[in-house]
Amino acid sequence: MQKRFTVIAGPCVLEHQRGENNRQAARKLKALMASFPEVDFYFKSSFDKANRTSVDGYRGPGLEEGLAILKEIKDELGVKLLSDIHEIQQVGPVAEVVDMLQIPAFLCRQTDLLLEAGKSGKAVNIKKGQFMAPQDMIHAADKILHAGNKHVYITERGSTFGYNNLVVDMRSIPITHSMGFPLIFDATHSVQIPGGQGTSSGGKRDFAPVLARAAVAAGCDGLFFETHPNPNEALSDGPNQIPLDWVEDLLKSCLAIRAVIAQDPLHQRLENSFTPTLSH
Repeated sequence: MQKRFTVIAGPCVLEHQRGENNRQAARKLKALMASFPEVDFYFKSSFDKANRTSVDGYRGPGLEEGLAILKEIKDELGVKLLSDIHEIQQVGPVAEVVDMLQIPAFLCRQTDLLLEAGKSGKAVNIKKGQFMAPQDMIHAADKILHAGNKHVYITERGSTFGYNNLVVDMRSIPITHSMGFPLIFDATHSVQIPGGQGTSSGGKRDFAPVLARAAVAAGCDGLFFETHPNPNEALSDGPNQIPLDWVEDLLKSCLAIRAVIAQDPLHQRLENSFTPTLSH
């Protein structure tokens, strides 16, 4: 278990009006994190959602304007940033602004993208594909390591279960630990219903805190969740984003659970049984 607990949080996408909803969220989240010194916080928002269900879905302001907004948020608040990349040409410009690059789940096998992200020297968070077994993520992580970059995180975000549904196998947490990588749990995309609203994805945000607490009890090293001042008006992934007003209570309960398992002898024995065994 890492000494500090990673929290990656923010609205799904940078929205209109120079990202005012994003700024509001960033200010609120930074203020909240001051109460949780054990948390290593990254503010997350996407400049482009390249995998929307419909061609008409809102994608964001794009690379140039989006990075300008993110840089303004970083300069104003002093928060660390994470944003996702979709093409190798985006790696350089994005790495100049953010502190952690994110590989989307659908792109977690894209060799050139992973190698280029690794070469940036920035920490890289790889979302586990909905189609991937947790042990197979060793190959995605190895591509980052091959570029000389050891700052790799793997994020669990559920696995496809039939049509328009995801389930989470909590065994992915110790399996990922056995490969020597920290595991972040994505509590909000795990409750997504892909394509569930026809031209957009649905979701069940009420289940996000349930899965988040379960993942912390299973030993995850951090949480990823998307949060918005008014999720019902969000321009992307509204049904599975949680309201900003939920964040403080969610973190209190999750960190309390983490404190308990950190002192639990059984948890320690189980963690030791999953020490890294796979070479990379």
